Amino acid sequence: MLTLRNPNGLSHAVVALLAGNILFDVLLGLADVRDLAADGTESVDPTRFGPLDLNLAYSMSFTLYVATGTVFIVWFYRLRKNAEVWASDLQTRKPGYAVGGWFIPIANFWIPRAIAVEIWRASRPAPYAADGRRELTLLNCWWTCWIVGTLVNWASGQMYETAGTTGDYHAASQWSLAGFALDIVAAVLAILFVRRLTSMQHAKANGMIPAAQ
Repeated sequence: MLTLRNPNGLSHAVVALLAGNILFDVLLGLADVRDLAADGTESVDPTRFGPLDLNLAYSMSFTLYVATGTVFIVWFYRLRKNAEVWASDLQTRKPGYAVGGWFIPIANFWIPRAIAVEIWRASRPAPYAADGRRELTLLNCWWTCWIVGTLVNWASGQMYETAGTTGDYHAASQWSLAGFALDIVAAVLAILFVRRLTSMQHAKANGMIPAAQ
């Protein structure tokens, strides 16, 4: 027997973790701005940004990113299981893909989004109705920013590894700053998406089947 599970607690945790990611992105982005603004005559310690140890900050940021991804995937899986209750025939992939789909190289650029669309449709009042105009705009904007941000961050990392001149480091910092900006936008959109989809499932559960506590 399929049972609904309350996703509210997990959604709060995801939102809090995403907010923490935004904070680190702002701080590390400001460090890139400082580096780009330096005119070459002033002494700038690349390992510090005021009282902030940048090596420690990057390490903490990565740890927080992994934690956020873990909790987000658990939340995502729970919503996929709930979608099975309401419209199992709309779910073209098994629930395990809500977890494993994020780790399949290349395919993880579209599988999680496809699952999110199916969860969204199952969670709305009329699962089998046609998509409304711009109904998936929030999901598509978040996904696009996340994908582009991931690629830009990868490119900036490669540029830092091969940089040999001041101009190379300058270009890498520009790409890094663009990556942080995209990450911030993606995180804000992810917060809105998580809150919206969780609210849709909560409202539907309360109207049809009591959600398990």
